[in-house]
Amino acid sequence: MKKLLHILSEEMGKAFEAAGYDSTLGRVTISNRPDLCEYQCNGAMAGAKQYKKAPIAIASDVAEQLKGSSVFSEAAAVAPGFLNLKLSEEYLLQIVKTMAAEPKFGLEPPERSKKIMIDYGGANVAKPLHVGHIRSAVIGESVKRICRYAGHEVIGDVHLGDWGLQMGLVITGLQDRQPDLEYFDENYQGEYPKEAPFTISELEEIYPAASAKSKEDPEYKARAMEATFKLQSGVRGYRALWKHILNVSVMDLKKNYGSLNVEFDLWKGESDVHDLIPEMVAYMKDNGYAHISEGALVVDVKEETDTKEIPPCMILKSDGASLYNTTDLATIMERMRLYHPDQIIYVVDKRQDLYFEQVFRCARKTKLVEPETELKFLGFGTMNGSDGKPFKTRDGGVMRLENLIRETKDEMYKKIREGRQMSEEEARQVAEQVAVSALKYGDLSNQASKDYVFDIDRFTSFEGDTGPYILYTIVRIKSILGKFAEQGGSLENLALLPAGNETEKALEMALVQFNTMLQSAAEETAPHKVCAYIYDLANAFNHFYHETKILGEEDAKRRESLIALLVLTRDVLETCIDVLGFSAPEKM
Repeated sequence: MKKLLHILSEEMGKAFEAAGYDSTLGRVTISNRPDLCEYQCNGAMAGAKQYKKAPIAIASDVAEQLKGSSVFSEAAAVAPGFLNLKLSEEYLLQIVKTMAAEPKFGLEPPERSKKIMIDYGGANVAKPLHVGHIRSAVIGESVKRICRYAGHEVIGDVHLGDWGLQMGLVITGLQDRQPDLEYFDENYQGEYPKEAPFTISELEEIYPAASAKSKEDPEYKARAMEATFKLQSGVRGYRALWKHILNVSVMDLKKNYGSLNVEFDLWKGESDVHDLIPEMVAYMKDNGYAHISEGALVVDVKEETDTKEIPPCMILKSDGASLYNTTDLATIMERMRLYHPDQIIYVVDKRQDLYFEQVFRCARKTKLVEPETELKFLGFGTMNGSDGKPFKTRDGGVMRLENLIRETKDEMYKKIREGRQMSEEEARQVAEQVAVSALKYGDLSNQASKDYVFDIDRFTSFEGDTGPYILYTIVRIKSILGKFAEQGGSLENLALLPAGNETEKALEMALVQFNTMLQSAAEETAPHKVCAYIYDLANAFNHFYHETKILGEEDAKRRESLIALLVLTRDVLETCIDVLGFSAPEKM
């Protein structure tokens, strides 16, 4: 099904042509004065110079051609030369019927389906997730779902930090606590235990203690670096211990990400490309891309057109050690070999813009990617507290993500229990679903690149532009449909009739914007467009609900038509919240 604006522009183009003007002048847009009209066309203004005619004369000629149009019920030429348009209720009905009957509501598949890899999450092994991880996870998950719905093949990769100095710090901290473990005995030849010698709680204690000590004690840091070297060199006991660290951490990460409905197709990390690095370094040297500068191996990525300084991309430090650049470039190399993506999207803090500019330029200059492969940096702003600074706990520390989720669920539980007859168990289940909507919608309704203030009272409100408001609207629709079924009505084979009042037409007008919105959200990797759409749709439905008798409608055919419209509204809203990564309960 074509986008509605394309259909309307084609119709308007025919009218311009019939009036003796260029059909390309017939571009139609949504009205910026909804109090005057639904759509508008400004082509007469653009054509005035070309045809040496007053815009109002051109607009009047075109309006004359639209008399009796099956598409527009009204086409008025208004000074100085605007065309104000209203859609025919009968034509709108046909669009809505088509939308209700077709898969994905008539969304056209892309001209060419792309294979897209999304790098999001970015958690570090052996460290708990904190609030700084929420945006990458929530935005990345939504972009993945939106692009999939739009018809692309999408692979999500968590890209774990599992191979750097933090691993050596954890191993050294563990050795201080349990020096007699067989993993530290280089003469040990037996099988290592299948169970880890620590819990996730102990692991999360070990890292910060070891990290703090390494900053104060140079000898301790040297030991941690030696442990990192042994791990990366393949010392048997250290590798076995590292696998335990990885398994225990990933199990906990999956639980925490799962509580936000965030899933990854790949759980790869920096360690997966460790063995590729020597090959990549040799390739860069042999082909003249990399050279030694002040002892380090670098690739120059500055371009003549640069207006700011872009430093060289460092591949190896002067001591031969690799960096984040090294593993990120080797990861690109591996992704191209294994998956051949058309596009790789990195959902990362926007403050890493320069870093990724260097990495992308290096990948292109060294031909690690095909010329047509798109490398996209989707930088996001910070989640701030009421003071406008990055969100902290009350005592000024970095809040763990699971604590933020728990606090939001508790707040939601209190609101759900107020004035609602619900068992505690049911209230807890509903609170969990609604809390996820509050967190995710509160984040995603902002343009990704912008900072936003985390306001638990506003995010958990059932009024305004919030996740709970959207869910409350869906639950209201479900309740009406449930009552209709209880009264003996069937939700199958319902026939839609033309809109019976202005609010019903406004709801239909909101519904038919779905395709345009979804395609735009996918092309621009912009989940906030989905949020803006469902807020408008929810408002349109609630205005319609308050001004229309639905179950009380006496005409059976009209009542069934209203129910059919509710079914479509419910389905579109639930599709939209699904691509945002949350779901609606049956009641609230």
